[in-house]
Amino acid sequence: MSAIAWIAMGSLAAWGWLLLGQGFFWRTDQRLPEQPRPAPRLPDRRLPDRRLPGGHARVEAAGWPRVAIVVPARDEAEVLPLSLPSLLSQDYPGEAEIVLVDDGSADGTGKLAGELAVRYGGLPLTVASPGEPEPGWTGKLWALRHGIGLARARGPEFLLLTDADIAHEPDSLRRLVAAAVGCDLDLVSQMARLRVASFWERLVVPAFVYFFSQLYPFRWINRSRPLATAAAGGCVLLRTETAERAQVPESIRQAVIDDVSLARAVRRSGGRIWLGLAERVDSVRPYPHLADLWRMVSRSAYAQLRHNPLVLAGTVAGLAVVYLAPPVAVAAGLFGGDAVAGWAGGLAWAVMAGTYLPMLRYYRQPLWLAPTLPFTALLYLLMTVDSAVQHYRGRGAAWKGRTYARPEAAPDR
Repeated sequence: MSAIAWIAMGSLAAWGWLLLGQGFFWRTDQRLPEQPRPAPRLPDRRLPDRRLPGGHARVEAAGWPRVAIVVPARDEAEVLPLSLPSLLSQDYPGEAEIVLVDDGSADGTGKLAGELAVRYGGLPLTVASPGEPEPGWTGKLWALRHGIGLARARGPEFLLLTDADIAHEPDSLRRLVAAAVGCDLDLVSQMARLRVASFWERLVVPAFVYFFSQLYPFRWINRSRPLATAAAGGCVLLRTETAERAQVPESIRQAVIDDVSLARAVRRSGGRIWLGLAERVDSVRPYPHLADLWRMVSRSAYAQLRHNPLVLAGTVAGLAVVYLAPPVAVAAGLFGGDAVAGWAGGLAWAVMAGTYLPMLRYYRQPLWLAPTLPFTALLYLLMTVDSAVQHYRGRGAAWKGRTYARPEAAPDR
C-alpha cells in the first residue's frame, strides 16, 4: 500500500475509536438533570417590594437556598443590555442578588449596569470595581475574587458565576439550583449556546463545542467515577462551601483556561461536578468575522497545550492524520487511482461527518456543513500554531487590552 493509504487506514482506525471509545462525545444528550427528589416545599411568602416584568409579584419559598450571582465585566457595554436584564428578571423563589464587578472598563460598563437595574428592576444589583489585578492574577479571576468576597459577606449557599455576555431564560437559576440540590452536586455548569448568525460563526462555532466535548467528553465528566474534568466558564453554579474548601479562586489565580482549572480544583477538594449543553442559556457576544473567532481561539489554545512544543507538534500531527488525511486520501483515490486510500479515506470522512451531525442539529444548522469539518479543523490547527507563535513572541494570551505572556494553563497540582 502507498503511504497515503496507510495514513488513511490510521485515520479510519482513529475514527473507529472516537466513535465508540471516547465517551460518545458526539452525542448531545447531556442536558441539565432534573432533580430526583422535589426541592423543599415550605410555605410561600410574597415580597411586595420585588416585582417581575409585567407587575407580577415574586413568590419566595423559604426553603430555597440563597444565591449570589457574580458577573465579571470588562468593556461589556455592547452586550450588557442583552444579558443583564435576563439576570435581573430571574424568577427564583429564594433570595438572590447580583454582584457585577466592573474590571477596569473604559466604556462605561459599570454605569450602564446601574442604569439597567433602575430601568428593569428585579433582583438587587451591586456594582463594584476591584482596581487593576495584583501580580500573578489574570483579570477575570481577580474580578471573581472581588465579587465572591463581596457575595460571601451575605452568606449565600450557592454562587452563580456567569459571564457578562451570557443571557439566561427566566427559570435558568431555578433549574440550576434544583439540579444541584436534587442531585447533590457541588458544581453544575452549562455550555452556553453560542451565537451562530454570520457565515464564519456557522462554520466555526459548532465545531468549537464539538472539539471541546471531544477533548472533555461530558459523559466521562458526569460519571460517578469520572474519567475527565472540565466546566464551561460562562455558566457555573458552585456551592459556597465547596469554593472555600477548594480555595477558589486563589488556587487558580494564574489560570488562563479558568473554567477547566476551576473544575479541577473542585474535583481535587472532593466535589461532585456536572457539565452539559445548555437549552436556556445563550451567549449574545457576536463574532461576525473570522478574525474575531481567530482571536477567541488563539488567545488560549497554546495554554491548553501547557506551552509545550512537543505537545504542540503531537497535536498538529494528530489533527492532520485524523481530520485532514481523509479528504486528501479521497482525492488520491479519485485522481491518483489509489483505491485503498480512496475507500479508507472516504469511510473515515463519512464517520467524521456523521459524528458532527448531532452538534449541527443542536445549533440548528444545515446538515450539509458536516463534510466541511476538515476545513474547519484546518482553521483550528492554524489558530493553535498562531497561539504558540504569539506566546514565543511574548504576547501570550491577550484579551481586552491585557496580555498574559506566560500564565499557567490548568494546573493539576
